[in-house]
Amino acid sequence: MKLKVLGCHGGELPDCRSTCFLIDDTLAIDAGALTSTLALEALTRVDDILLTHSHFDHVKDLPLLTDVIVGRRKKPVTLHSHKHCIDTLKKHMFNDVLWPDFTGIPTQKKPTLKLRSFKAGATVKVGKYTVKSVLVTHPVASCGYVISDGKTSLAISGDTGPTVKLWKLLNQQQGLKVLLLETSFPDELQDLADISGHLTPRTLAGELKKFDQRECQVMLYHLKPPFVDQLKHEVAHLPVRVLELNDTFEF
Repeated sequence: MKLKVLGCHGGELPDCRSTCFLIDDTLAIDAGALTSTLALEALTRVDDILLTHSHFDHVKDLPLLTDVIVGRRKKPVTLHSHKHCIDTLKKHMFNDVLWPDFTGIPTQKKPTLKLRSFKAGATVKVGKYTVKSVLVTHPVASCGYVISDGKTSLAISGDTGPTVKLWKLLNQQQGLKVLLLETSFPDELQDLADISGHLTPRTLAGELKKFDQRECQVMLYHLKPPFVDQLKHEVAHLPVRVLELNDTFEF
């Protein structure tokens, strides 16, 4: 399994890109940095997009993606997420007001985009991958995922504050290679992190104590752009790696 970091920040500045990961060139996790990083040919190879939740920094490139790939693929790109996220996109994004409804463009029989929802907590197929979902702790419904191709498994937390169900699921997994774990604000902004459903280095340390799989690599993402350097300093004593743009891994 190949993982490429297209975006690993909780927002954007010239040297930061919003959350987006690419697995094996065909599956995107979140869509904060698709059209801003991938060339057209690479974009047309993305068959599936798995969204953790509906917040703008995780979905913002979806409209522009549909605009550049329309008519260039034999089958639609399938967008997968829990029901709350899919319903939000239908109502507020692909609604023929904010953006055209590309689930019917160019035709209903051959659309550019297909939306597929599932119940949070379900195990589903996304392309060739098996995906286990679990609700985490965030102001809107947000899911963490364990993604497996049958040989290798990786996990992503989604946006979350301190949580329980995620760790129960992760501790049940065998041979988990990597966990992509959010950490957003420095310790001095603990109140803001708590209100907005995010982790700080302080709460990250507490969450890691809930994780039994010591051989699994923990890689941090969603660092808020104004605090990247401060956060790197504050997590330096923890057994984690801070992701960088364009990092590529094979597991």
